[in-house]
Amino acid sequence: MTGNTLSVPAVALGTWAWGDSGQPGDGYFGSRLSESGLREVVEKAQSNGLTLWDTAVAYGMGHSETVLAKALAGRDRGEYQLSTKFTPQLAGDGDDPVADMLEQSLDRLGTDYVDVFWIHNAADVERWTPPLVPLLRSGRVRHVGVSNHTREEIALADRILGAAGFRVEAVQNHFSLLYRGSERAGVLDYCREHDVRFFSYMVLEQGALTGRYDPANPLPEGSSRAAVYNGILHRLKALTDRMAAIGEDRGASAAEVATAWAVAKGTTPIIGVTKAAHVDGLVRARGIELADAEIADLEALADDADVDTRGWWEPEM
Repeated sequence: MTGNTLSVPAVALGTWAWGDSGQPGDGYFGSRLSESGLREVVEKAQSNGLTLWDTAVAYGMGHSETVLAKALAGRDRGEYQLSTKFTPQLAGDGDDPVADMLEQSLDRLGTDYVDVFWIHNAADVERWTPPLVPLLRSGRVRHVGVSNHTREEIALADRILGAAGFRVEAVQNHFSLLYRGSERAGVLDYCREHDVRFFSYMVLEQGALTGRYDPANPLPEGSSRAAVYNGILHRLKALTDRMAAIGEDRGASAAEVATAWAVAKGTTPIIGVTKAAHVDGLVRARGIELADAEIADLEALADDADVDTRGWWEPEM
């Protein structure tokens, strides 16, 4: 059996944008990041107890992992947790593509184990889950999670691991005020019933729910997220205005309210951080307790917006 139960901070830190090359228009977010700036992010996060870093080979084809390792360099390995992913769509054609991808990640991350290793997308659960067992036995993987899996696929992966004395300890799906597919399909209930940690990603919908953007001030042109969200910003105004009003009473931003909502739903949000100020916001969000009436209000306004932000890579839950 796995030795330790997975224990994580209230909020995890996402490094999807760290995979951007920094060239304008090149990369999902169009981010311009510096090594010193990211070390500052790490310093502030670690000192505030935000110690779980989520990355993936798919984020810039390993670039995010490499950049993250540089930013964490010099720290004791026990001070932070690393979460990375096996993406079936990127699998090599060797005898053991899962182990191969993990080894490459460990090399880029400069470590001999990862705290959480995810099957990134549910391509073929019966094929891709069994190779995790020897990795768990060897200690190179401490805990297993599945991402973008339906309730049935999560249960199947858990049965496969269970036969070897292990289990699925975490689920990572897109979950936000605008996209609650995992709640409606019973995935959150499943996680509660089976003591599985649910990690919510795209909680801020790549910036569209921060309140910083509107039709007059759209997301950065040339970035992939601009193409997805700029056309629906006008439908989000009532929701982001309400989030801002709730935040104002607490000295918090709309983005921090969206994060606090994800925590209130019993999930661990993975929030992308590229600036030290983002960490300050997460510390504030961690301390916000939303009333049931506020949660219901936000969800009603989100439903009224009537948008579908499911990613092209995501299954119908």
